[in-house]
Amino acid sequence: MKNHLLLSAAIGALVIVAASPSLAADKSDAAAAPAAPAENTELDTVIIIGQGQSRQVQTLKDDTIGLEAAGTSALKAIDKLPGVTFQSADAFGAYEWSTRISIRGFNQNQLGFTLDGVPLGDMSYGNHNGLHISRAIASENIGRVELAQGAGALGTASTSNLGGTLQFFSRDPQATLGGELDLTGGSDAMHRYFGRFETGAIEQLGGLRGYVSVADQKSDKWKGGGQQKQRQYDAKLVMPLGDRGDLSAFYHRSERREQDYQDLSFNMIKRLGRDWDNTQPNWALAIAAARAYLTGAPLPAPFQTVDDAYYAGAGVRDDDLYGAKLNVKLADHVKLDATAYQHKNKGQGLWYTPYVPTPGFGTAGSPAAPLSIRTTEYDIDRGGVIAGLTADLGAHRLSGGFWHEVNNFNQARRFYGETAAAPSRDPLGFQSNPFFTQWQYAFVTKTWTGHIEDEWTLSDAFKINFGFKSMKVTNSVKTVAGNPLTGQIESKDEFLPQVGFVYKASPDFEVFGGYTENMGAYVSAATSGPFASQNQDRVNYIAKTLAPESSKTFELGARYRTERFQGVAAAYHVAFDNRLLAVAQGSAIVGNAPVLSNVGSVETKGIELAGTYRLTDAWSVYGAYTYNDSKYDNDVVSLDGKLQARTKGKTVVNTPKNIFKGEISFDQNGFFGKLGVAYTGERYYTYENIGGLAPSTTVADLTLGYRFAEEGWGKGLEVQINVTNLTNKDYISTIGSGGFVNSDPTGDAQTVLTAPPRQVFLSVKKRF
Repeated sequence: MKNHLLLSAAIGALVIVAASPSLAADKSDAAAAPAAPAENTELDTVIIIGQGQSRQVQTLKDDTIGLEAAGTSALKAIDKLPGVTFQSADAFGAYEWSTRISIRGFNQNQLGFTLDGVPLGDMSYGNHNGLHISRAIASENIGRVELAQGAGALGTASTSNLGGTLQFFSRDPQATLGGELDLTGGSDAMHRYFGRFETGAIEQLGGLRGYVSVADQKSDKWKGGGQQKQRQYDAKLVMPLGDRGDLSAFYHRSERREQDYQDLSFNMIKRLGRDWDNTQPNWALAIAAARAYLTGAPLPAPFQTVDDAYYAGAGVRDDDLYGAKLNVKLADHVKLDATAYQHKNKGQGLWYTPYVPTPGFGTAGSPAAPLSIRTTEYDIDRGGVIAGLTADLGAHRLSGGFWHEVNNFNQARRFYGETAAAPSRDPLGFQSNPFFTQWQYAFVTKTWTGHIEDEWTLSDAFKINFGFKSMKVTNSVKTVAGNPLTGQIESKDEFLPQVGFVYKASPDFEVFGGYTENMGAYVSAATSGPFASQNQDRVNYIAKTLAPESSKTFELGARYRTERFQGVAAAYHVAFDNRLLAVAQGSAIVGNAPVLSNVGSVETKGIELAGTYRLTDAWSVYGAYTYNDSKYDNDVVSLDGKLQARTKGKTVVNTPKNIFKGEISFDQNGFFGKLGVAYTGERYYTYENIGGLAPSTTVADLTLGYRFAEEGWGKGLEVQINVTNLTNKDYISTIGSGGFVNSDPTGDAQTVLTAPPRQVFLSVKKRF
């Protein structure tokens, strides 16, 4: 209720500010007119090198996302940028259990993500404070993506961006009446429908314009049984406020249902093959395996352990994200940006467990199955306000602002009964009527951040920026069921500085550099972070003795731009301190509680190179190379001094040393296409680097298409073919799906997923 009041009050304040007559523009004030646009310094390319930025920054326009197969996550699209490692077990990069993105050695839950400035949390699976970008907005409605590999802007609404920051921006409604319709079909019975209607500017309503869109996608899994499907609704309104700015409102809804692929081990792949998966639709085999496990009988072939396969697993999520945003000039040189938002999520992650039978199993005449459905259930209700002021005072551009969020997160572990004769529940539906609640906790997270910064232009060639942000996050817990937990844990740092410079040595060449400090706040969840032990003594110990994770990032680089070429080279050094490690106590899916402890620091050094060269007006090439050396500085030692893991000097998990991305593209006379190739070096899923080494991979994707002439029946018509994994490469995609382990000399850790084979998709798009 408090979150609803907060959102209502904030939206009301935005509307009042927008309508206030005291802010009306003075028609006689020529200075109030928008400034003339800066000289266009961008090549006609889909990748923009961050000219003028003191940080390593690249931007992808919607053209890039549009060249991917329809429904592809924007995360997969940014995989081509330097410093980025991305994996997924599906062709679209949207299957959340498998999705992994790391940047400069920082994994997904150590990065920051926003959509139109609204925080998406850390985008981890079973997220406690946000939602995945694939659920936040349909990919067709994303206008651009901005990646800061080392450190985002001080005003970024994130408490997890120890490493890089990804900011997604939605497309605005267009000024003319119209819309688009996209139809896609392809491998594994995939089909997707996307429609967007544009109102155009409605002059009777002061130029109000908006759009509403619907996307619906379904696909069979590429192996095993089951489906992955999603329906999304997006809407946005923009009200111009004369030459002062605009007021906008947005609404995004997602209904996602995805069935899981089984986590594999290297030995399972050798023994059962890359296409091995859960048993669905073979219910009898799942029942036989569970019964054999519970009674001590031999497991049915080809099982060697009961964890070789379950009947099914799934992720079920409903999300609503909505709010309002105000951009307005308060005076000639002062601008206000403010956003109020609300996010509600209902989610369940489930699997058919042979470890807990349905009550009544073993009783004569009982229909109870020797298995049950285990869920982890998530309910998020969070709301917040983000606001900032910018004052342009000539040589100095001052900015400052704050972010406040209250997040109510409820999490539970429950079990639901099944019948032995046939499945009685839909694995893609929300489960109800549990026979047992193992635990349930209610968390409240209150976040405050503030920042202030000065961008000082000393000359036409040289400018510097300096500022800092403050952060305070409090996490509290209340027990509904399970082991009693109470208390509060705080993450706080009042001074996290950021300084940088840009020196323009010539019209084509500039040098940049900077230093940033960041802190990652504790998370509020029963499955990760300080509360995951579900033990009061351990929680008290963490609150008194541990410090949040922190990072110090140095960057130095150069950018070069001519009429046909733009490129960047950057070197970086990162000190990652107070690394907190949750050591798994068993199979990840079984859910044994981890133990959180400070296991020292990580040192990361690397270089990044990227460039685009336009060979002709029709042909261009792009390449990016990353060298990353990330190593643990310390061994893992327990409180009693015993060595737990020999990690000192070992390579950080899921961090390849060498990454190369290349792309050649053309666009002429309506024909267009691109061929992308990605080389990813070998990656460890073991902290000690003993076993668990996923081989290097080289994967290619192909896009071909034709845009009809902008006249007659072909106006706005486009046909596109996408071929993913063009050479049908058999490789390991995701590692660490079941968690990272100390060592795996025998190859038995069930924590990898194989990549999908070659798949083909055909899209027909029509604008009107």
